[in-house]
Amino acid sequence: MNSTLFALAGFAAWTLLLTFILLNLRGYYAFLSKNKIALNKFSPDGSDVQGFGQRLTRAHLNCIEMLPSFCAIVIVASLSNQIDMMESTVMYVLYARILQSVVHLMSTSVIAVVLRASLWGAQLALLLFYSYKLFEVYL
Repeated sequence: MNSTLFALAGFAAWTLLLTFILLNLRGYYAFLSKNKIALNKFSPDGSDVQGFGQRLTRAHLNCIEMLPSFCAIVIVASLSNQIDMMESTVMYVLYARILQSVVHLMSTSVIAVVLRASLWGAQLALLLFYSYKLFEVYL
């Protein structure tokens, strides 16, 4: 497997791991917590599970927001035989995503938010660069 497909699979696996943790957290609040929340009453933005629960929900949603674009770019690059243009930098997309999530889970301090935004910006910049390279032939 080349590094582009590995990065995409890693991004998806990271998203699934956060989904699994979130599922368990919601199960805890539904069945074990003193402050139970009915399964059909969870807020989609995590505002009903303050602290770590809300940060986890947002980190998970951040992954879901970026994954389709990353996937589409990899598919187009693969189908157009241009996947090699991503090989040298694509792992940075995965590294930045994981670090962004970890920082998000740890804190919402100003420094953490700036770091998180920088990591998101790095991912966005790489995806925009790949998109440009894919369409460069038509420009």
